[in-house]
Amino acid sequence: MKRNIILFFVILVSFILQTTLFQALSFGGIAPNLLMIVTVSYGFMFDKKYGMVVGFISGLLMDVFYGEVLGFYALIYLYIGAANGTFHAIFFQDDIKLPLVLIAVSDFIYSIVCYVLLFLLRGRFDFQYYLTNIIVPEIVYTMFVTVFLYPCILLLNRTDEDTERGDHTVV
Repeated sequence: MKRNIILFFVILVSFILQTTLFQALSFGGIAPNLLMIVTVSYGFMFDKKYGMVVGFISGLLMDVFYGEVLGFYALIYLYIGAANGTFHAIFFQDDIKLPLVLIAVSDFIYSIVCYVLLFLLRGRFDFQYYLTNIIVPEIVYTMFVTVFLYPCILLLNRTDEDTERGDHTVV
């Protein structure tokens, strides 16, 4: 129950920060994808089902407030959460390298899917422009924010079992 309450507030705060503060701090119209960080982190830390639930809720928030079709972002985030949940077996709290790689790859796949389904099918074929001006800067900015946000998510989700086992290191 405690984990679900924490999850609710993490998703809510991430969504609010992503759509307000980080839009004001955007570089060239590019803001980090905090909901991607949360989805990948929860899927990786807990399991496939948890990643799917977090991804669906995060995507549904994006659909309700910014999507043209209800369920588009929810489905993408759901699949990303499920895919990252498969890496739960190799989860170590002390290692931040694998989560960084997973978040970068997930953000890249998310951006490619959005490009194909939102732009390419409407006749916008300038992939080079989209890659260099939107995809790569968003991945870099998201990676930078991940370095600070991922340890906070780990700290919020630390359980008594982790403390008893001696897993005190956050990063």
